[in-house]
Amino acid sequence: MYNFEYQKPAALADAIAALGQDDAKALAGGMTLIPVLKQRLNQPSVVVDLSKLGLSGITVTGDTVTIGAMTTHATVARSAEIQRAIPALAALAGGIGDNQVRARGTIGGSLANNDPSACYPSAALALGATITTNKRSIPADQYFTGMFSTALDEGEVITAVSFPIPAKAAYVKFKQPASRYAMVGVFVAKGPAGVRVAVTGSGQSGVFRFTAAEQALAANWSADALAGATVAADDMMSDIHGSAVYRAHLVGVVTKRAVLAAG
Repeated sequence: MYNFEYQKPAALADAIAALGQDDAKALAGGMTLIPVLKQRLNQPSVVVDLSKLGLSGITVTGDTVTIGAMTTHATVARSAEIQRAIPALAALAGGIGDNQVRARGTIGGSLANNDPSACYPSAALALGATITTNKRSIPADQYFTGMFSTALDEGEVITAVSFPIPAKAAYVKFKQPASRYAMVGVFVAKGPAGVRVAVTGSGQSGVFRFTAAEQALAANWSADALAGATVAADDMMSDIHGSAVYRAHLVGVVTKRAVLAAG
């Protein structure tokens, strides 16, 4: 690691001010930032720890589940409220990484980092979530702008994420066995905004909506309806774990499994 100043403010305004310094980086759970620092791939002058800002917690009101940005994956997975309201979201959180990652990683950190193989972006996009920051509220359809890229401005901090409660939903992922990241992960939802299907782990530009599947499922919610729904291999990632053609095939397979799981 390189030398840096460490700050742990107790108020959001102080955290925002600290992040306004040159090369400052926010620290949520640290599941990405700490390895990056250890590998000397980033050289921030200041690391701003967000853990004392009171940004954790879960609230269910009416037809919405709101989760504080610093809420850990383990807390989401164990939440009885989320298990009742959106069981697919609790199951997704329970399948992220391993026990250590789930105990430290946070929903806000995952969405801010927007790793192309992360699970939470598919839930946010499929459920039509709203990402709330210290400045504004951003609909999920406008939030994800590319691989490791979001609509967040410099120094902008996610404070909470709100999910409309769907009539039915499920998340299924085909895991890379060593990292447990999604080679392909599909979140399907049928809710207030209609049928939405979001895919993570495979797209060259990160998470994306599988519109052909959405149209097929809107007409007939069944795995059989997906027979003609495909994605182009040209749009898929290719690496040592799987070719673009393989991932394009997996998207169709995993989407069918997600629809069956949703019931």
